[in-house]
Amino acid sequence: MENHEMNSKVGMSRTRCCPGSLWASALFLFFMGAPLAAEELWTPKHLAKLRSIVSAKVSPDGKSLAYLLAIPRKLMAEDSGGSWTELHLLKDGQRTPFITGKVNIGTIRWTPDGKSISFLNKKDGDKTRALYLIPVNGGESRKAFDTKLSVSSYAWSPDGERVAFLSSSELEEDKKKKKFKDKGFIPLVYEEEWKPSRVWIVDVNADGSGEPEALDLPGSASSLSWSPDGSRLLVALAPTSLVDDFYMNRRLRVISVEGGKVETELANPGKLGDTAWSPDGKHIAFITAEDPNDPSAGRIWVVPATGGKPVDVLPKYLGEVSAIGWLDNSRIIYVGDVGTVTEVAEVGRDGKNRKTLLEPGKEIWKGLSIASGGGAHSIVTIGNSSTHPGEAFHWVVGKGKPERKTDSNSWLKEMRFAKQEIVRHKARDGLELEGILIRPLDEKKGQRYPLILTVHGGPEAHMQNGWLSRYSYAGQVGAARGFAVFYPNYRGSTGRGVKFSKLSQADAAGKEFDDFVDAVDHLIEIGLVDKAKVGITGGSYGGYASAWGATYYSHRFAASVMFVGISDNISKVGTTDIPYEMFMVHHRKWLWDDWKYFLERSPIYHIKKGKTPTLILHGKDDPRVHPGQSMELFRHLKTLGKVPVRLVFYPGEGHGNRKSAGRYDYNLRLLRWMEHYLKGPGGKAPDKDLDYDIEEPKPKERVAASP
Repeated sequence: MENHEMNSKVGMSRTRCCPGSLWASALFLFFMGAPLAAEELWTPKHLAKLRSIVSAKVSPDGKSLAYLLAIPRKLMAEDSGGSWTELHLLKDGQRTPFITGKVNIGTIRWTPDGKSISFLNKKDGDKTRALYLIPVNGGESRKAFDTKLSVSSYAWSPDGERVAFLSSSELEEDKKKKKFKDKGFIPLVYEEEWKPSRVWIVDVNADGSGEPEALDLPGSASSLSWSPDGSRLLVALAPTSLVDDFYMNRRLRVISVEGGKVETELANPGKLGDTAWSPDGKHIAFITAEDPNDPSAGRIWVVPATGGKPVDVLPKYLGEVSAIGWLDNSRIIYVGDVGTVTEVAEVGRDGKNRKTLLEPGKEIWKGLSIASGGGAHSIVTIGNSSTHPGEAFHWVVGKGKPERKTDSNSWLKEMRFAKQEIVRHKARDGLELEGILIRPLDEKKGQRYPLILTVHGGPEAHMQNGWLSRYSYAGQVGAARGFAVFYPNYRGSTGRGVKFSKLSQADAAGKEFDDFVDAVDHLIEIGLVDKAKVGITGGSYGGYASAWGATYYSHRFAASVMFVGISDNISKVGTTDIPYEMFMVHHRKWLWDDWKYFLERSPIYHIKKGKTPTLILHGKDDPRVHPGQSMELFRHLKTLGKVPVRLVFYPGEGHGNRKSAGRYDYNLRLLRWMEHYLKGPGGKAPDKDLDYDIEEPKPKERVAASP
């Protein structure tokens, strides 16, 4: 089950360039120890204004950078909604805001000639999402082509004369259906209303008059890219556009552009990640699951573009590959998640000559955008760390370390950060485990502190030693309020090889959830945590863990905050949009084959053990974990009447909160519940209403260090 907290990734692109003196001038002067009048304590209001880079692309000549800046909507001043996304350009050492304000720019690309930036947008007056172009040297944006189709993704042909794009809409609406719809006949036939995402190709003319033509392909398409010579497309096809098929049944196909026929079927065995053509078009590299039961796409396979046996280039890799690209026709560069850190390395397409290019450090790398030429490789990637969310970095392979090019939150220099570190410990069966600990701010030696245990979703996910302060995580805000905050990577997490990620299969809430209790015991043993003041929280599968902590392990937790979590595995598998994924990579059995297992691994089965005050929060429109899961736990705990319990729904939200108001409300409720039951006064639940204008804690005056 996918984590509700999705990390933003930069898609990989490869273009040609002749890098000269790249990025010659500094773009920002970062804070280097200037004196401060005060350092501020973290509060939910700080989290609510955090900006981050969510996509970054290097120009074909390797000298410029286009990026998307996500800006949360202002609380109380704007209507609640998702973050605005602005387009910015870094060129000749200068940052230029290209398209800013209340806009939602998406899927940026450079045109192959490097003269324009393309992007998806739905402007005022547009009925659908369209592809736009804006000249780099100035001028107004224009549509690349005019169509009634809504564009969801696209790719430029190498010569820049055509665009292949995806759309699940139709050129003309069925007039008969529209007539019935206008008269109030609006039934929805469950899982039969889906429309396939089709591949379209259009000529891009100066006047935008190109007419899109559809390719007649089986199923629903995604992840398209052109071959270097422009004669073929690499497309991922699934039987339907249903989420379960997207996760589990996408298969790669090489399509001829002229005629639109499938030339080659590539045999990825399970989940699918990034793909990349070799520069000569003879090979295709892709990130894939090792087998159908591998819970995550994290291996690099290389296969001839004409078909043949694929090569697993890192068969014994004890990590997870998250991004790939080609350095030349024989070498692949990749980002690898290794436990709680990341590395960048290269490997031959035959699996030989692996070399680490960037050792794990303080930055967590996400994505690769590559411009190659003249023997040099100019790369833009996004990095986050314990002291900043995603920022754009530039790096020339083999020449030093990546250089940070953006500073989206200059005010972070005024904030006080608690210490963040990797903690390793053993499970009760001897398995080596690790996680990330944020220590209480101004921690005093010998004093024990309340703990907020934050369990990640998935379980095919993992926590990294990077930015860990978000609306659904206590992070630095919790540390500023005197909490220790721990993020465990329990068995079943990714980032430690396929074998480790499969350890929890067919054992839901078994040893995997024993692991986080063992992590708590370790923190108690080292003298940091007060055993009587431990809270648990998490979303999705982490919400399942929180419900388990409130019932089966209730004697260990003094507070629980469950977000979009599971309480009843029997009803869960019958109401989720990913039943096949649940079978293949989680339970490995069907409900009707083992009712007892699904019942006993459900938190509500252990409801009589529940004595933990429990706050339950859920998006009303969640398709992944039905809101009924939260209703069941709430109803049983309330009917039993032993502990305080509260259920909060977020209208218009799904599997995780997207809107600014919903995120802020969630963070306030999470912190208030933990403070109420881990610090006092406890007892009756706090008031159901929140004062969103309440004044936050004052910053502490501190003597600034000398410059």
